[in-house]
Amino acid sequence: MKSKRFQVLAERPVNKDGFVKEWAEVGLIAMNSPNDPKPSIKIVNGKVVELDGKKREEFDLLDYFIAEHGINLAKAEEVMGMDSLELARMLVDINVPRGEIVKLTTAMTPAKIVEVVGHLTVLEMMMAMSKMRTRRVPSNQCHVTNLKDHPVQIAADAAEAAVRGFDEQETTVGIARYAPFNALSLMVGAQVGRPGILTQCAVEEATELILGMRGLTAYAETVSVYGTEQVFIDGDDTPFSKAFLASAYASRGLKMRFTSGTGSEVQMGYAEGKSMLYLEARCLYVTKGAGSQGTQNGSVSCIGVPAGVPGGIRAVLAENLIATMLDLECASSNDQTFTHSDLRRVARSLMQMVPGTDFVCSGYSATPNYDNMFAGSNWDADDYDDWNVIQRDLKIDAGLRPVSEEAVIKVRNKAAKVIQALFDELGLPAVTDEEVEAATYAHGSKDMPDRNVVEDLKAAGEMMARGITGIDVVKALYKKGYEDVANSVLSMLKQRVAGDYLHTSAILDKDFNVISAVNDPNDYRGPKTGYVISDERWDEIKNISNAIKPEDIG
Repeated sequence: MKSKRFQVLAERPVNKDGFVKEWAEVGLIAMNSPNDPKPSIKIVNGKVVELDGKKREEFDLLDYFIAEHGINLAKAEEVMGMDSLELARMLVDINVPRGEIVKLTTAMTPAKIVEVVGHLTVLEMMMAMSKMRTRRVPSNQCHVTNLKDHPVQIAADAAEAAVRGFDEQETTVGIARYAPFNALSLMVGAQVGRPGILTQCAVEEATELILGMRGLTAYAETVSVYGTEQVFIDGDDTPFSKAFLASAYASRGLKMRFTSGTGSEVQMGYAEGKSMLYLEARCLYVTKGAGSQGTQNGSVSCIGVPAGVPGGIRAVLAENLIATMLDLECASSNDQTFTHSDLRRVARSLMQMVPGTDFVCSGYSATPNYDNMFAGSNWDADDYDDWNVIQRDLKIDAGLRPVSEEAVIKVRNKAAKVIQALFDELGLPAVTDEEVEAATYAHGSKDMPDRNVVEDLKAAGEMMARGITGIDVVKALYKKGYEDVANSVLSMLKQRVAGDYLHTSAILDKDFNVISAVNDPNDYRGPKTGYVISDERWDEIKNISNAIKPEDIG
């Protein structure tokens, strides 16, 4: 006979997930693979001649790059001689300031930093994250996409996402040639919602760079790096080419960060028998050495791989922590869906929500998940109320705020009308009143009328051929009477010239003031230090619409 209890449990959502036992030889091990190297460094005449057990003549491309550019050699030998457990305890010791620890952690080798975080429990990693996050105030980022690449819906969703609290917004496309329209609609819609929102369009790198240079995007993060040489080569890249690309973005005033995450090398079949976390550490050292101000990491699109092995979600938190230990901005993933279990997806995110990261999500879907063109997110528009209640329950700031239905309808309607006027002035295919009405009240693309895709794609290509830039957008908005939005777009373009938002962990407030690790550094040293939720912000978090008021009871 079969146990009825086990029959019921077998049907639970979590048991529809995929799990594997550790298999170190192919890299299916989250941390502490028997094949991971032991920490070591030898420096002769200012040159690293041994790195984590490898002689210089045995170095691969990553070893060379990390040895030359990724480690603070002035303190390296001193730090490598320190006890890793003692260093781990310093991470959670409120009496040791972040600035002191960063001098040590940036002088470690990849194997050493992995050994240090390996001593920490998940709770201790969260404690360390509270201190090691680069910017004092946490934030959040979202995806704004849809199945139809519908520009009016993108503008409306971007405006709503802005009033809901997202400081960065990212789009991508179902059809590659739609990229100019998506980038344009996202930028303008976001500025309608709240001036100062940073936006990006994640597409093929040459196109993404061109859109940025035209002033149609403000940042980029899909500059992927990998932890083994073979995976880099398969992607037609090297650490050096990625460093060059980072410089191309920065030289044009575009904020950028690299992307990496545990599990990518396993998926590509070249993990070299190393643990996922060790290979991710190498990625982060490449990121640091290339001069990128930050990283999007936390397994990201590879989350199903670490999630399937023991301790995999712990390793994801560990990689986020290592990013902050290397003094990098950390957009800590929590984006791609990975589980059938609601309980599990919340548990995966709490480790970043509670201590706070620079961006708790690097892709909370601002649409229903059927519209998410990044393969679906761990969180989507249907979860807004849950996220806000979790913030309220725990008194944490994870970046979002409750909003009224009236405010959302109003801002979505304005964004749709602005895009309608802008398309008209730029000579792009007409946006109908029906589309404006639908986008104002839509849940997703199922509620939107179809557009003439052939006509749109032709116009998007012509838009790029005509050399349309952000300045043309400003002029068109002014001419159509939307001076407030025009001023916001112009202010965004001015930031590109000033370059202040290229600093580590930079975001902009509604007045275009830069908030970064430079002018708002994380100074956590225990209770009532670092970021403390203000009374005003707490009132905002508490104010969910369905909470009964005392006066309602009377």
